[in-house]
Amino acid sequence: MESLLGIIFHSIGGFSSGSFYMPFKKVKNWAWESYWLVGGFFSWLIVPPIAAYLTIPNFPEIIAAAAPSIKAFTFSMGLIWGIGGLTYGLGVRYLGMSLGNSIILGFCSAFGALVPSIYYDFNPTEGKISFSDMLASTGGQLVLLGVAVCLVGIGISGKAGIMKEKDLAGGHENKDQDFSLVKGLIIAVISGILSSFFNYGIEAGKPMAEQAVINGCNPLFQNNVTYIVLLWGGLTTNFIWCIYLNFKNKTIGDYVNKETPITKNVLFSALAGTMWFLQFFFYGMGESKLGNGASSWILHMATIILTANFWGFYLKEWSGVSKSTFRTFIYGIGLIMLSIVIVGIGNSL
Repeated sequence: MESLLGIIFHSIGGFSSGSFYMPFKKVKNWAWESYWLVGGFFSWLIVPPIAAYLTIPNFPEIIAAAAPSIKAFTFSMGLIWGIGGLTYGLGVRYLGMSLGNSIILGFCSAFGALVPSIYYDFNPTEGKISFSDMLASTGGQLVLLGVAVCLVGIGISGKAGIMKEKDLAGGHENKDQDFSLVKGLIIAVISGILSSFFNYGIEAGKPMAEQAVINGCNPLFQNNVTYIVLLWGGLTTNFIWCIYLNFKNKTIGDYVNKETPITKNVLFSALAGTMWFLQFFFYGMGESKLGNGASSWILHMATIILTANFWGFYLKEWSGVSKSTFRTFIYGIGLIMLSIVIVGIGNSL
């Protein structure tokens, strides 16, 4: 029953994450950096404390009492993750919702599942599984096999992208004018690797989450206090970059430009930002049921990939490509999903 609840929570969070970019498409006459920053304020600064206030007693005191090293490391992981979040938007722009999310989140799944276990080899922690432990057990070996299958699926998805580019260049109807495989793949790899640092930030902030439970918090919501510090790091990175782009591109006036639908733009950006945060609100609930191991992270990524591909098909991103190209893409997605099953079995062992 605990595992089933974990899967349900991860699925809700994954659907929210896979859908959050859709409200941004309703924003009119604002530059990317403008609506990304407004949405980000809700994602990283406004909604997380509200969630913590509703679920964790005295959360400001928990943060204040935490060791400076814990807060600094958690914040640093958020800074690095913030770069991954920035490049995510560009990756989706150049590769589309379906292919972009599949490649970015595939890399994010693999690195997010493996690196914490490698970390525990150098910093042994009671109750945590190290990479050596994984190599020495059947379950751990299955987890590693699942990660390998995930990477193969990413490779096949990349091949589908190459085929798509050729199809579009060959005179097929182009439904995706921004598609650029080379730019997209480079950005997707960077984004996928750096985005996985969010998982490391959750690990770094565990002492704050554990203190929340000691204080009487429902374990389902324990990570909400960690998110506040972690997302401060993401806010810092994104704020600096978006303001830089505002001045560089002379779009700083977007926020007060009465020739644009300011109220609607803010509301749609706020909705996008809130949906984005909800993925981790529910991730924390799912993680509390399954454990913060490879299965929790990859299951979360898988549901995002499935949702993003649904929206990709809805937006007709694969219209005009050959049957062979589309088939190759489906094979890649299939392998990524198979990796989830393998990792889940391995983790249960």
